[in-house]
Amino acid sequence: MTIETPIKPQKPWLHWLRYLAPFLDQDVVHWSLAARLLRWLTFLWLFLGLLVLFSASFPVADAEYGDGLYYFKRQLAWIALGMVGFSFVVRSPLHRLLNLSRWLMPAMVGLILITLIPGVGTTVNGATRWLTVFFIPIQPSELIKPFLVLQSASIFGRWPKLSPSVRGVWLGIFALMVGGILLQPNLSTAALCGLSLWLMAMAAGLRWLTLWATAGSGLLLAVISIGIQDYQRRRVMSFLNPWADPMRDGYQLIQSLLAIGSGGMWGSGYGLSQQKLFYLPIQYTDFIFSVFAEEFGLAGGILLLLLLASYATLAFWVALKARHAIHQLIVVGAMIFLVGQALINIGVATGLLPTTGLPLPFFSYGGSSVIASLAIAGLLVRVARETSTAEVVSLASRRRPAQQTPENP
Repeated sequence: MTIETPIKPQKPWLHWLRYLAPFLDQDVVHWSLAARLLRWLTFLWLFLGLLVLFSASFPVADAEYGDGLYYFKRQLAWIALGMVGFSFVVRSPLHRLLNLSRWLMPAMVGLILITLIPGVGTTVNGATRWLTVFFIPIQPSELIKPFLVLQSASIFGRWPKLSPSVRGVWLGIFALMVGGILLQPNLSTAALCGLSLWLMAMAAGLRWLTLWATAGSGLLLAVISIGIQDYQRRRVMSFLNPWADPMRDGYQLIQSLLAIGSGGMWGSGYGLSQQKLFYLPIQYTDFIFSVFAEEFGLAGGILLLLLLASYATLAFWVALKARHAIHQLIVVGAMIFLVGQALINIGVATGLLPTTGLPLPFFSYGGSSVIASLAIAGLLVRVARETSTAEVVSLASRRRPAQQTPENP
């Protein structure tokens, strides 16, 4: 077992530098190998995403704002803020983060419900998913993800020890969260959050009868939502046959497939995508993988999948080494919102799944998304750090059981 070396006190300005510029943090050499690898894989994923975002967003930013770097510069600002959050998470004990999530999780659910109040939430493309705070748009359904990972791990990890009333309260909060996201409407994020809760509950060992009853209820809600929301129904139908309506409902998927197919084996070259020139819609968010595949080809796509596979394998190894069930569940939840969401986004772009609004973590433009993704990645690194740290047991506590005898219990 690797034991992290105690870190010598540093000057105050160096302490703050670790939060503002984690790339320059020299204390990382004292971390465990798994924590360091996860950290560098996160930074590699983030750097690759920035390169792709620069290329994908430049034409539309230049046309809309007269500044091709508009989206890129804003993304850098969000990443700088997300890095502070990442550093805070990796340096905070998990028990403190779990205590914090008990209060912030309901608060974020409240923000999601506030978006449903007419005139309060900001509507974009027919969906009210944002709140504007001091002229800055935030998306509570994205920011809630790290707190959902922490709190669901805490609840399901202690499930047998909890009273029925506590279970009921938190299940009600989880249901309120999913329902609020569904009403925005945001079926894809609601489905992802519901799926993460279900998979974490399954990993925790809850009864199969409860799991299947919950899954049935979730599928029923999804069917009702698709039946009520016309645009969701059209998305499902266009996924089955995009060529039936190539200029409307099937347009996004067809342009995405054209971009991916145009990449061939080695791609057209960085910055040389043709589909991003106002053919492929929302090419810097939901369909950014299509631009990546066109410019880097099948070879680039395989390398990205290998990066995701390496990330997931390392996280799985950390989960196996974790000593506490709650820590293991945190890893499960983090992988769903990072690797799982990435695979769903790639599946949508390649036509394997119906079109959804889920961003590609660390690739897609969006402040709330990148902040939440960095916080979740920080949770993975933190679990790896605590997994490798030996527990200190006092000698007195070890001698006490030996002194207990039938005559002196």
